[in-house]
Amino acid sequence: MSKMTTYNPRKVTCSLGNHIVTGFADDSFISIEPAGDGTSYVIGADGEVARSIDPSKVYTIKISLLQNSGSNSYLQKMYDKDVKNGDGIFSVNINDLLGKQKFVSGIAWVTKPASFARGKAQGNREWELVAADGDFK
Repeated sequence: MSKMTTYNPRKVTCSLGNHIVTGFADDSFISIEPAGDGTSYVIGADGEVARSIDPSKVYTIKISLLQNSGSNSYLQKMYDKDVKNGDGIFSVNINDLLGKQKFVSGIAWVTKPASFARGKAQGNREWELVAADGDFK
């Protein structure tokens, strides 16, 4: 018999410090990408191959929110604190409760404010964060 799995976006949780993120965009709303090089290699003149493994645990996180989400205010506040005195650091915990996938980082910050636009209908705002010591569990 085939195995069946279920995905439910309502079962994806995201906490930034003590703030629970709400008001996610209606399509892709969280993406996490490694910032390092992963593994690389060089080939010597005689054809010997040497690999290098990048020890970086830095990740770029993009979070897309509805323009009226209260989490926009939190992220803007953390960015403003960081610019003012470097105190805009927070932890990250992103958890897919049904898929049993989890991303955590003890140190993260907002790289720049999300772009601001208004139109006829509700739009999205995309925030970019950096996690300095990220890990998938």
